[in-house]
Amino acid sequence: TRVETVVSSGINAEYGYFIQTNLSSMYRSCVLFLLTASLVSSYFTTVEPKKEICFFDEARSGTKLSLTFEVAEGGFLDIDVRILGPEGKVVYKGDRESSGKYAFSAYMDGAYQYCFSNAMSKMTKKIVMFNMDVGDPPRADADIDKDHDKLAEQLEQLSNSLVSMKHDQEYMEVRDRTHGMINDSTNQRVVWWAFFEALVLLAMSLGQVYYLKRFFEVRRVV
Repeated sequence: TRVETVVSSGINAEYGYFIQTNLSSMYRSCVLFLLTASLVSSYFTTVEPKKEICFFDEARSGTKLSLTFEVAEGGFLDIDVRILGPEGKVVYKGDRESSGKYAFSAYMDGAYQYCFSNAMSKMTKKIVMFNMDVGDPPRADADIDKDHDKLAEQLEQLSNSLVSMKHDQEYMEVRDRTHGMINDSTNQRVVWWAFFEALVLLAMSLGQVYYLKRFFEVRRVV
């Protein structure tokens, strides 16, 4: 009976530790999900003419990084983009891009730079909306819990999907505002062009009336 009691206590303690570990892991995933839902947002920056502005993100080797950007206002809605590694290596380079999304894995530990350049413009500043996402660093096999609850993994997947959906909504909001500005500008040009055409038509009509009147006018010689 003594042996059975000791064995039963050990099993209960191990089972309780297993439940506590899973609940703790699930609690951390829930907290991560809520923080992701509340803190994820886009950034806006103004790039002056002939200037370049850069942002930094620290990442460990193997971490997934991504950059999403959209030129919201200014000129022809284009910008030069560069992504640089910790030692200055060019990871990605794009010229005169209006929008884009680029994802890659960090090849070494250090700070990665995201640079927006408006060097091609002499007078017009550009307003850029962008997101910089940094995934979780890779874990060693020894750190992976074999009995990890599937609910925690699903919460993590749901968190990533929520981040992607929020970025898409912000992207569509910027696109809607940009197209609205283009429509307003086009409508204004159409109105001014129609007003100009009306003035030209009125001037031509008066000129023709005056010419015909002079043509049929009887001149007397004294």
